[in-house]
Amino acid sequence: MCKSRGFTLIELLVVIAVIALLLALLFPVLRSAREMGQRAVCLSNLRQLTLAWIAYADDYDGEIVQNVNVGTISGHRGWLGGAFDYSLSYSWSRAGLIPQHNRGALWPYIQDIGAYRCPRGRPGHTATYSIVAAANGGRVEGTYLPNTGPAPELPLGRRVGSTVLRLTRLTDIASPGAGQRAVFIDRAQMTQNPYDFHIEYLYPKWSEGNPPPIRHSGGVTLSMADGHAEYWKWKARETVNMPRMILSRGRTLAGLPVTFEVLQQDYEPQTEDGLYDLQRLQRATWGRLGY
Repeated sequence: MCKSRGFTLIELLVVIAVIALLLALLFPVLRSAREMGQRAVCLSNLRQLTLAWIAYADDYDGEIVQNVNVGTISGHRGWLGGAFDYSLSYSWSRAGLIPQHNRGALWPYIQDIGAYRCPRGRPGHTATYSIVAAANGGRVEGTYLPNTGPAPELPLGRRVGSTVLRLTRLTDIASPGAGQRAVFIDRAQMTQNPYDFHIEYLYPKWSEGNPPPIRHSGGVTLSMADGHAEYWKWKARETVNMPRMILSRGRTLAGLPVTFEVLQQDYEPQTEDGLYDLQRLQRATWGRLGY
């Protein structure tokens, strides 16, 4: 009759070591798969928002929706309504948001609250996408014609050759074409200003309140005016590591902290790759460089 015996200490240690090794190999794969899934959702959201942006213009005789984040400017309703304000308790659910009056000009076209937020967005931010300043946004030096447009804050765009810098109508998008002009960008948070993502035209620098978004494995997702969305991997380590700081804007009614990521100051790239990253986004935003 055979006598059963248990595992020796050495055998147990070997088994534990093998399991630990398998977990070490598996975790990066799982993280990568999770990131790829979240990126796919983000790209889908951007496509949906951009198609809604195009549909709005088609319904309003080619006029592009006002690029105002959470509210109105000079009586003009923005693409994103005040109902998305992160400080309001009903913004945390679709059922709570739907009855609200100011849900934004694009709400009739896309009524899925999840489409307004990246899965990797900052906690407390109910909408994390922004429209770039060139798409009927705020006044950026060198890009607009003073004393034109429906309001002082909403002037017509300046034309350089066949390129219209600040877009107010779909027909302004000619050179470069719609496939090369950016509309939405995933910044992982709401903007702190009335208008959305600001990037300079006349200067080779990132502005203090609008750092390059660093999400999705060191890159950014954005959409173009023809309705397609792209993922860009930042080329420069400098772009990813430039000095940033976190600002707190209090807490929501749910008691969660709401923070914003900003640069410590305006930042001018110091490397060739860093300048490439900046200029790539400037060209997609304005259609050309202004310096």
